[in-house]
Amino acid sequence: MKVLIAGGGTGGHLYPGIALAEEVVTRHHANQVVFVGTERGLEARVVPREGYPLETIRAQGLKGKGLVGLVKGLLALPMAFIESIRILQRHKPDVVVGVGGYASGPVVLAAALMGIPTAVQEQNALPGLTNKVLGRFVRVVFTAFEDAARFFPSRKVQLVGNPIRRKLMENFLRSRVAHEKFSLLVFGGSLGARGINQRMIDALDHLQDIKDQLHIIHQTGKNDLETVRKGYADKGFDAQAQVVEYIEDMSNAYAKAELVVCRAGATTLSELTVAKKASILIPFPFATDNHQEVNAQALVKAGAALMFRESELTGQQLATEIRRLKDNPETRRQMEKKAGLLGRPEAAKELADVLVDLMVKTYGPYGRAEARGEDPNPKKPKKANGGEKPPGGSSETQAGGNEKQV
Repeated sequence: MKVLIAGGGTGGHLYPGIALAEEVVTRHHANQVVFVGTERGLEARVVPREGYPLETIRAQGLKGKGLVGLVKGLLALPMAFIESIRILQRHKPDVVVGVGGYASGPVVLAAALMGIPTAVQEQNALPGLTNKVLGRFVRVVFTAFEDAARFFPSRKVQLVGNPIRRKLMENFLRSRVAHEKFSLLVFGGSLGARGINQRMIDALDHLQDIKDQLHIIHQTGKNDLETVRKGYADKGFDAQAQVVEYIEDMSNAYAKAELVVCRAGATTLSELTVAKKASILIPFPFATDNHQEVNAQALVKAGAALMFRESELTGQQLATEIRRLKDNPETRRQMEKKAGLLGRPEAAKELADVLVDLMVKTYGPYGRAEARGEDPNPKKPKKANGGEKPPGGSSETQAGGNEKQV
């Protein structure tokens, strides 16, 4: 099976796509994944590093870009659409999946018009413009929140959750790392969050009497690293805090944490629920259509998290909530339990299963290669006598010859 994943721009769009790619390529040695994005998006750095091929198109954003940005985006659409058609003709994918972001629009639309099976994966409770439009053309819409379903044709919607990267999934299988102090994890995404950084430094004034009972891991982002480090030192918390620009091993960071203070991006919330963590959520106030607050409300309603608007939250209030949850382990345990009930650790598997079904219904069990009369399994290892050696020895392989590329 060959899957083309289109979109990105931010980690919230890209990393669910990476998680899906991991699931696809580990199912069969001949499975392939190709990404399509832009040269400006996060995918330009992350996708090659993860070992997947990346094609780029000259798409630009439309919403929230102002009049000039809107005109530029509209003018770029025809060329992006032509580039998308060329990429699809060159790679001949069995299925195309859009993960959101403006790069996904031209690619998924072109694929749908070419008759290629298509789907979109919507991470947020409040869908973005691109996925709202594409939902009319694709065959399946994958959602992570029940609230998102009302924006799409009901017959197309499948609630599967957000795919989680394998590195993060390790936390689902491990016990919490043992330590003596109450461990607090603070972060605002890969670029950090100045509002959270400032509130946390302000909160330290109101946590002085319990500072020896705390261990804090704080991801600041590049721009605020030195300022936040100085803030902890000036407040006398330098011995209690591990302040870093970026956390490479989030699975280990989650495993150590009793409480998480963070933004409310869809991928972050999916990680919190799979890792079963109590959290204090501070949504990014300038997110498109305020979708982070809508995301956060889903966890708040379930009793899995607390939420505070950044404009209304003070350092003293944040300290009060940290202290309250520290002193009430039963409350935290209930929040963890309710977060776990929302977690979808099998999301990538469920999503990939549906993609296989789309491919089989359209092209047969071996995809477009079989439909064209080509060898559907060119990389398959051979026996010494020239016959095929069925990898894994599954009953289906033993009974039916060639192994399906699914």
